[in-house]
Order: sequence, then C-alpha cells, then structure tokens
Amino acid sequence: MVNGLPQHYLQRALRAQVYDVARRTPLDPAPKLSARTGVELLLKREDLQPTFSFKLRGAYNCIHQLDEAGRARGVVAASAGNHAQGVALAARELGVRARIFMPRTTPEIKVQAVAALGAEIVQTGDDFDSACVAAVADAEASGARFIHPFDDEDVIAGQGTIGVEITQQLPEPPDVVFVCVGGGGMAAGMAATLKAICPETRVVGVEPEDAASMKAALEAGEPVDIGATGMFADGVAVRKVGDTTFDLCRALLDEVITVSVDEVCTAVRLVFEEVRAVPEPAGALAVAGALAWSKQHPEAVRPDARWVSVVSGANVNFDRLGHVVERCALGDGSEALLAVTIPERPGSFLEFCQILGQSSVTEFNYRHNGTADARVFVGVRLREPVQELVEHLDTASYAVTDLTDNEVAKLHLRHLVGGSLPLDEREVLVRFEFPERPGALLEFLTVLAGRWSISLFHYRNHGAAQGRVLAGFLVPARDDEAFAAFLEETGYEHRDESDNPACRSFLTSAMTPSRKVKAV
Repeated sequence: MVNGLPQHYLQRALRAQVYDVARRTPLDPAPKLSARTGVELLLKREDLQPTFSFKLRGAYNCIHQLDEAGRARGVVAASAGNHAQGVALAARELGVRARIFMPRTTPEIKVQAVAALGAEIVQTGDDFDSACVAAVADAEASGARFIHPFDDEDVIAGQGTIGVEITQQLPEPPDVVFVCVGGGGMAAGMAATLKAICPETRVVGVEPEDAASMKAALEAGEPVDIGATGMFADGVAVRKVGDTTFDLCRALLDEVITVSVDEVCTAVRLVFEEVRAVPEPAGALAVAGALAWSKQHPEAVRPDARWVSVVSGANVNFDRLGHVVERCALGDGSEALLAVTIPERPGSFLEFCQILGQSSVTEFNYRHNGTADARVFVGVRLREPVQELVEHLDTASYAVTDLTDNEVAKLHLRHLVGGSLPLDEREVLVRFEFPERPGALLEFLTVLAGRWSISLFHYRNHGAAQGRVLAGFLVPARDDEAFAAFLEETGYEHRDESDNPACRSFLTSAMTPSRKVKAV
C-alpha cells in the first residue's frame, strides 16, 4: 500500500458509473503471441468499446459527476481523437453540450467519428498541447467544465475499472500487466486498482521511443515538457504528463519501457493475425511492450506465467496501414536493408542472389554511375540473423553496410536511390519534418523558396501525421553560415544528412569529401 492510494482509487472505480455506456470487454487468449513470448499472454480488448477505445470510461465517469448547473454550462475537451469520442458520446447520453478542440493533424476517421456523435469540433494547432491550451482558455471564458483527458481523478478512476475487470476475469492474479502510457490516465488508474486487489502483480507502462514523456518525468523526478513528439502513435503523443498521473505512476508502476515505431508496427500486425482486429498504433503499444519485455527479462518467462496486454484502441486511418505494413517486417527482424557493392557487369546480380541463399530479395535498387562497381540498395527477407548475413556477404568479398536501423534509408532512400552530382558541384542534403495537413506542403515550399538551387526533393505522404522531405541544395562553401541561418529561420524541424552513410552511399560520389554545413 502506498499512502492509501490503491484503496482510494479502487473505491472510486467500484463506484464509477461507466457501464451505462461502456462494455465489460473480454480478455481474449492469444496463442500465437503466447508462443512468441513464452508465457500465456491475454489481450484485454478495449478496442471493442462503442467508441473503439478505453477513453469512454473516464470521460463518462467524469461528466456523470456534474450537477445540474454544471451540465447546463456544458463541457469542453481537448483530444487527438479517442478522448474526444468518449466525451462526445458521454455528453450526448447525458444531454450535455460538448465542444471538442482537436489538433489539425488528427486522423480524419477520428474527426468524423466525433462529429457523428454530435459534438462541436474546433480544429486548432498541430499537436495535443496546442489544442489543450485553446480548450482551457475556452472553458475559462465560457464557464464550461474542462474534461481533462488524463489528469483528473474521476477520469483516472473511470480508467481504473479496466484493472478491476481483469482481476474479475481471471481465477488468479496475473503476473504482469502491460499498459500504454500517454498522459498516464489509464496507467495510473489501472496500477491503482490492480495494486489494491493483487499487489504482487507487476504493472509495466509502455511508451513510444519518440514520445516518452512519462519516462522523462520519472528520470527528472517531476513532469517535464519533452518538446516535439513523434506522431505515429498519435493517441499517446503527449509532451508533458499530468501532475496527478505522474504521482500515481511514480508510486505504483513497476517499470516504464519504450518501444520503436517498427516494434509497434509489428505488434499491429500480430494482433491482426491473432484476433483479426486492427489496433491503432497507440492501441498496440502494450502488445509491443510485452514482446520487448519478454526479451529483456528472460527470467520472467515461464510456461506457468500469465501476462495481460491492453489493446487500448482501434481508431486508425486506413491510409496509415500502408506505413504499418512497410515497417512491420523490419520491426520483427524478418527484413533487412543493406547497401552492397557488387561488380558492374552482366550476371553480377544473379551471383549476388545466389550468395544470399534462402534469404530472398524484396528490393534491389541502383543507378549506373560509370564506375567499375555498382552500389545497390537491397531489401532482404531474412532466414538468418542480419549479423550472420552481413558476415556471410563479407566473407564472399562484398562490401556491406547494414541500413536496417537507419531512418533516412527507411523513410526515403528505399524509394529514392541512386544519382549523384558531378564532382564540381557542392550539395547539402537536409531532412525536414512538418505537421501534415491540407496545404502544408505548399506552405513548406513557399518558405523554402530562396537563393539556393534545390538539387533533390523527395516527399511521401503515406498517411502519417508528419510530412517528411529529403532535399538537396547547391551551397558554395562561402555560403555555409548564411545557409545554416536560413534553415533556422524556416522554423521547421530539420537535420543535416550530408554525412549520413546512407546518403553517402547513394546520393553523393564516393570521392566527394564531407560537406556538412557548420551550425551558426
């Protein structure tokens, strides 16, 4: 017991009025995932809620507490989508007016779902935090109740009902429960109720590597603003966790771990293969966490162990699935991306494929550059660990660079490979990211227009919340400082990739010296 917190939230969860609208979701067996982890892994199916997300629980419990005067003033919320749907449905069922502030980067499927539930929608800002500032200001001006998506005791208690259900659905307490962490509402509520009922159960929070705000808070000893977050798992893209959720998670979570985008994509695919449901990236975080944790803690992997992962939501834009499919093979280690030098002569590709043996080629890209050797970009479906494949090719006298973990290679170069400028040209390669929304690319190009010639431009819109561009500029050495200042003035997130090994392999001449621009 930690200062009575578990019992306090257990009592509030037991009194929570969530079942007027929420389901008691099933705890489904997952034999394929169990085989991968080496333990019995069960899936708590919060994706089966009426709004396809657990958020309905906390939203309804919070709005239900309002008295008649409070309901008359209405409610305001900020959300990237799932909390918005929960508030909208709860407000509709309770006859309360709702106004929802949503980031302009919110997947369209979530915007449409909120509109269908009758709430007024205001789209503003490029992330949750911007929308939240606008929502709080509106609530203060209008007198409406702001329904916080996570840092509210009634919301936390509502999410805690998930933990109560898990203990009621099992004959014995689970050994480990994995829960996704964004602002921390579900993690805090579930940790509190689980620790009150079965204190020996480990509760592990799972965050994306590029939005690990709770991990940063725990390391700092207080909630901290981590700045711009990755938006792939938009449902947990929170820059700063709540004060209340931080206190509860610090006291009650046993551990917080992070997983990569590729690992999340793999989890989305594995959940689909298991139960024929497609979770959103944030919804698959806890499954990705269980897979990662089983490798990190082999001592906890026992045939008699029982783990639970919460599949927390399924509000995914259909066009984002292409990105998931593209990355999941990399995430589970079944595909590798390699830069390989082969002789520039007939039959060399066949010889190379023969050397690969049982590992089949998924991509093969190169451009003839007039030299005796060809630098090729190869995707390989693995039948052995990538390290063994690289050693095998090295033994066969191929020069190999493993690009499997190289973001530029995965995002751009697998779709844009080959071609270098004459040696007397000086090119600087820069990668940009900006919030994806209608008109965003035009705005980006307008800002980029200037005195330096653009020698390369690669842009892909594949349903992600972030627009990504790889651009080349012809910059004389005398202009380095001015060009660095120009990049800062654009206001866009950017990174000089001129010395990136993937770029050096395919977009510049091997004889060209490093041309990285100095920072101002």
